[in-house]
Amino acid sequence: MPISREELARRLRQARKACYLKQEDVARHLGVSRSTIAQIEAGRRSVSSLELDMLADIYGRDIREFLVEGYGENDALTVLFRKHPEVVGETPMATALRKAVALGRELTSLERLLGIERDAALPTYTFKPPRTWWQAFQQGERTAEEERRRLGLGNSPLQNVAELLELQGVRTAQLELPQDVSGMMLLNETIGIFIAVNNLAPGHSRLRRRFSYVHEYGHALLDRARRDIVSRETEGKSLPEVRADAFAAAFLMPAAGVREFVERHGKGRPSRLQAEIYDEAEPHRIRTRTEPGTQILQMHDVVLLAHHFGTSRLASLYRLRNLGLLTQPELENLLEQEQMGLGKTLQNLLGLSEPDPESTRNEFRHRFLALGLEAHRRGEITKGKLRELAALVYVDFEDLEKTLQRSGLDADDHGLDESQDA
Repeated sequence: MPISREELARRLRQARKACYLKQEDVARHLGVSRSTIAQIEAGRRSVSSLELDMLADIYGRDIREFLVEGYGENDALTVLFRKHPEVVGETPMATALRKAVALGRELTSLERLLGIERDAALPTYTFKPPRTWWQAFQQGERTAEEERRRLGLGNSPLQNVAELLELQGVRTAQLELPQDVSGMMLLNETIGIFIAVNNLAPGHSRLRRRFSYVHEYGHALLDRARRDIVSRETEGKSLPEVRADAFAAAFLMPAAGVREFVERHGKGRPSRLQAEIYDEAEPHRIRTRTEPGTQILQMHDVVLLAHHFGTSRLASLYRLRNLGLLTQPELENLLEQEQMGLGKTLQNLLGLSEPDPESTRNEFRHRFLALGLEAHRRGEITKGKLRELAALVYVDFEDLEKTLQRSGLDADDHGLDESQDA
């Protein structure tokens, strides 16, 4: 049974207040006056489906939630803002959260329309809450070892991290997040497990995004009961964040794999070596000593190690230190060399240039739009809806429309008239 205009007005008013937005804030997003929003929320003005869709986007809701009988008051965004009251309103973080929920919802909707099953069946690693950084570090390391074993990854480097997470039923995205936010993990009945990482702010390179993906994956394995986590630099020393960092480092750079790589390059062995050979009569002990300094890891070793495992040189340096393959003075010496730019110079000299940052930044955009194009081709969404999806990932619709025309996907539009009243 269709809901009344008054009930729709009540739901829209409740959704706005749950997001801690003022009527003038919503009016500015819609390009209307505040009095127009007041009339809508009082039930004195009808709402077009286009306006309702825009309001749903602002409130991080699915448009269908406003039109069905079983309306849920506590949606994902409401719960998020309730947990993080310091970021509500028209703050950059609030905008990012609304965008994350909206994108996760649209991604989930597209996959369901296309019959793509992505039910996460992740294990839950249960530990007593860590009381010290050392306990948090150990729990992160142990979880990484177990998860690598479960996935059959051995000691090999990971290739496409986002693809690995997708195969585990986790939805992933790259968003324009505030500078101090590296990523977030959201869990909701509507969007499932959703991980988003920062793809725009300065310093959030491809390698940092890889680390952030795995960091948030650690939260999904270890902190799923919290249901939503925003990883901010200001909370980097909290025990859950330390544990997720330890998980990410060990998952990307497994201890055995790092030691194997170092030894393969003739480093990391003790200065004194000995062995015993038994010739069926008596044992013969053989001793030797390596040349002084030959076993000390150099910056070019670090560059090769970082490239091998797809991590930053800084992350590789601290991983080597944690594994006891660098002493503290050696670490400090290499950190100084990195600060002076030697690592970057050696990387270029060895021909280990990083992939084009723009192309890697657009990986999610391409995947998201491909789902939208396929849904449009099958008649599951209208061109108007496709336009909205393109706007979510900052794609110019005129360029997209030209592609539709050239590919023959623009012959007929499907679905309801987007201008009809809700």
